[in-house]
Amino acid sequence: MTEPVLKVQSLRKEFGGLIAVKDVSFEVGEGEFVGLIGPNGCGKSTTFNCISGLLEQTSGKIEMFGEDISELRPDQIQNRGMTRTFQHTNLWREMTVIENLMVPPRKQFGTNAKEFLKAILSRNNPSERERLMDAYHALDQLEVPHMAHNLASELSGGQSKLVDIGRSMMGSPKLLLLDEPVAGVAGPLAMKIFNNLRNIVNETGISILIIEHNMDFILRQGVDRIVVMNEGEVLMQGTPDEVRANQKVIEAYLGAAGKTEEE
Repeated sequence: MTEPVLKVQSLRKEFGGLIAVKDVSFEVGEGEFVGLIGPNGCGKSTTFNCISGLLEQTSGKIEMFGEDISELRPDQIQNRGMTRTFQHTNLWREMTVIENLMVPPRKQFGTNAKEFLKAILSRNNPSERERLMDAYHALDQLEVPHMAHNLASELSGGQSKLVDIGRSMMGSPKLLLLDEPVAGVAGPLAMKIFNNLRNIVNETGISILIIEHNMDFILRQGVDRIVVMNEGEVLMQGTPDEVRANQKVIEAYLGAAGKTEEE
């Protein structure tokens, strides 16, 4: 594996007497597409929240590009190149898709999306025009440029997920943390989202760490490696084939789907 973009070492998070994350360790390499899987309540989102600075870990160390980010605020972590999404999208419903994408970039001037767009249309602000081009490019990568001027309130759940991913790509992040980006999304569109993410990794070299609850689904979607969590701990790490063949994973998570694969 290449030099890790993200290194999580002995991460532990306690809530009073509850140990939500128990000494979790894993890495994400440059240009890697890694899945973090496990059942509801196993500690996946808590792990994400610690990595992105939303929660303070009880102990352990988190590094990005060799820098200790364990004590940094979320905005400081973002400024170092990490962006994350949440399971539930929070788009500005009365803004268009392109306006939603224009809000997040780091170090952008102005106070609201309308000011951003006004600045973009000004010939005196080439940097803002460049950001607009970046926004359209993000929509092109996700194969939804036709939605640029739709209001966010007009989008389906799956389309909202795509826009949220596009928004996370603004500002040229080096590491994306995506929290169940296909939850509640119909099968064909879910597959399209994963295919687009795979293409983005291949084309840009960005690293992606993705939470997915549906393990049978992610095993078929072309991620490079999978980290399997159970009851706050890492059960195993490996390629999709290695995870699929691991008897502990089959017994704990795949159930009938795993038995079908064996048959």
